[in-house]
Amino acid sequence: MLSKVHTGLDPVPGIWWKPAHKAERVWVGIAFAWCLVLFAMMPLWHFRGGQNPSGVRRRVDPKAYFARTVAFAAQYKIGEDRGLPIVAPPPGADVYLVGLTFQWYPILQLQQGKEYMLHLSALDVNHGFSLFPLSVNFQVVPGYDYGLRVTPTAAGDFRIICNEFCGIGHHTMVGRVIVVDAAGKPVADNSTAHLTNGAAK
Repeated sequence: MLSKVHTGLDPVPGIWWKPAHKAERVWVGIAFAWCLVLFAMMPLWHFRGGQNPSGVRRRVDPKAYFARTVAFAAQYKIGEDRGLPIVAPPPGADVYLVGLTFQWYPILQLQQGKEYMLHLSALDVNHGFSLFPLSVNFQVVPGYDYGLRVTPTAAGDFRIICNEFCGIGHHTMVGRVIVVDAAGKPVADNSTAHLTNGAAK
């Protein structure tokens, strides 16, 4: 005798509308309680965890932001690397960085131990700002200027990796942040570097 083959059109066998077993209710209660704990941790971790930087976000016209970044690069340019300007703004300055397919513009040279206001935005599509080898990640969205106070605590030559797929040249989108020490020189080892901000010291 052949058993019946059930399809998606057949009703589910069994009495599924009866109340759940006691063990199931216990596990549902545990899962719900854990969800409440995680929900409460989100605002708490923003202030106590140190990994969610508190910055200033405002609407901006992408073309106007790009024009401001080009003017910033022209003002503080000290050199070039493969056609991209290397800019060295003074401590305390507003620093502008823009993501566009498929590059980060410009290359930044900052001083160790000095505070800057870093502005991030995108010209065309969403990009992901990931500062390697540090654990610093942002989603950079066109039309928004995300301002963040940062203080590099170690010298080095860091890479900015786009971790948000942005097109066929996504894998080539690598930028640079050069941090120089008091003598004006970067160090080769970035393993102990940190980038502090208002939420992470």
